Amino acid sequence: MSGDSILYTIFLIFTGATVLATVALYARQSLLVAYIAVGLLAGPHVTGLVPDPALVADIANVGIIFLLFLLGLNLEPRDLQNLLREATVVTLLSCITFALLGFVISMAFGFSPTDSAVIGTTMMFSSTIVGLKLLPTSALHHQRMGEIIVSILLLQDIIAVVALLLLDELGHQGSAILEVLGMLILLPTIAGAAYFISKYVLSRLFQRFDQITEYIFLATVGWCLGIAELAHAVGLSHEIGAFIAGVSLAANPIARYIAESLKPLRDFFLIMFFFGLGAGFDITSVSGVIFPATALALTAVIAKPLIFKLLLRREKEKAKMSGEIGVRLGQISEFSLLVAVVAVSAGVISEKASMTVQTATLMTFIISSYWIVMRYPTPIATDDKLRQD
Repeated sequence: MSGDSILYTIFLIFTGATVLATVALYARQSLLVAYIAVGLLAGPHVTGLVPDPALVADIANVGIIFLLFLLGLNLEPRDLQNLLREATVVTLLSCITFALLGFVISMAFGFSPTDSAVIGTTMMFSSTIVGLKLLPTSALHHQRMGEIIVSILLLQDIIAVVALLLLDELGHQGSAILEVLGMLILLPTIAGAAYFISKYVLSRLFQRFDQITEYIFLATVGWCLGIAELAHAVGLSHEIGAFIAGVSLAANPIARYIAESLKPLRDFFLIMFFFGLGAGFDITSVSGVIFPATALALTAVIAKPLIFKLLLRREKEKAKMSGEIGVRLGQISEFSLLVAVVAVSAGVISEKASMTVQTATLMTFIISSYWIVMRYPTPIATDDKLRQD
């Protein structure tokens, strides 16, 4: 079959993932690493079985949307409001610190000030996928750790969207400042509209047809993707829109049922996401950036846990929980990959700088996921004592 066939690609993804996941479980390794490895082996830079990773990437992004939607379902608006001040302080201080570290390390390896500034920007963000995919659902149900992690990642996503708009302006002389201001106005507008429709329309429909599970599933998916697309249309990210859609339903009695029913759909697309991440990685270019990428990756996985712990302790959080949150946020983000791609496409940074970010991000995904799976409760832990969904 043709490598361009989506059916053939899905066959490769799930058959290959099954084989390597089995090996990973016997070797007590993270399943996320197995998914990335399958993509790397099947991608255009190794075997070429999947010549166009973009085909997978577009579909796989749906997994991130569903992940944020499910997280929103477990976080009621009043909880998010209570955490806003603390999360804002921790997020802003940590972003400034990580950006400075990334800038200094990049300058030390001979990158230009512009390259170093963008690389520093990519260091600010932690991975929504790794941080939350490996967080047990029980930690999200009225537990402070889950609420803090979600709040920090949400604020980071907003900062990332602003960074992307500013990079687009630098590359194309657009009106990003106006877009950012518009985004700040539209964000609460969309959130308010979503809450109103959810409370006075969706809730009544769910009550009327709650015995028809197919309708509940259909309406939920349509609501999630509809708000995500609306957010994207006004300059926000799909992920932020999906999160708003989830939060707007969080107070509904049916929210827990929706969260459970959508888990398999989320996992299906997330497997494709990690496969696409591996397939799109050009391993032949790693040798030219291995040293700066390694320095950035080690800085992320070592410094981020420490800095997050210190900042959370400053906010009077418990030491044990602060340390675990730091480890769970101790990697570079998939948003960082997008920032690097947009920056190089706009001619703002060099190809070498972009490849450095990609390599460092992939390294942190592997190291961080392994660390979390081996030490803390996760849905995919190899140790029975740590396996918790």
